Amino acid sequence: QVQLVESGGGLVQAGGSLRLSCALSGRALSITAMGWFRQAPGKEREFVAAINWSGESTYYADSVKGRFTISRDNAKNTVYLQMNSLKPEDTAVYYCAAERNGRASSSDRVYDYWGQGTQVSVSS
Repeated sequence: QVQLVESGGGLVQAGGSLRLSCALSGRALSITAMGWFRQAPGKEREFVAAINWSGESTYYADSVKGRFTISRDNAKNTVYLQMNSLKPEDTAVYYCAAERNGRASSSDRVYDYWGQGTQVSVSS
């Protein structure tokens, strides 16, 4: 059974940093594309970042480009989202997702597995 467990969320002041982690179990991370999405209260879930199976290709939403970095450690079966220069509008529940064919995408419809989410709150 494939499981994704996010961690690293919390409360931070604007301009601060957080690093989210997503641990994958039940499947080799090395053949899986991974994505991060977020959902703020009253809003639809939106794409944040994605990384393909090898880590050679990464994709970012315009709203986070230059501030967030997605990376992966296949030996640890873990994907990370380093978030710098956080803004109050980054406040949301952040979810990681896995796509079993190794192809990263900004569309949430292609992802096969989802974590439970971790709350990120940024105060002004």
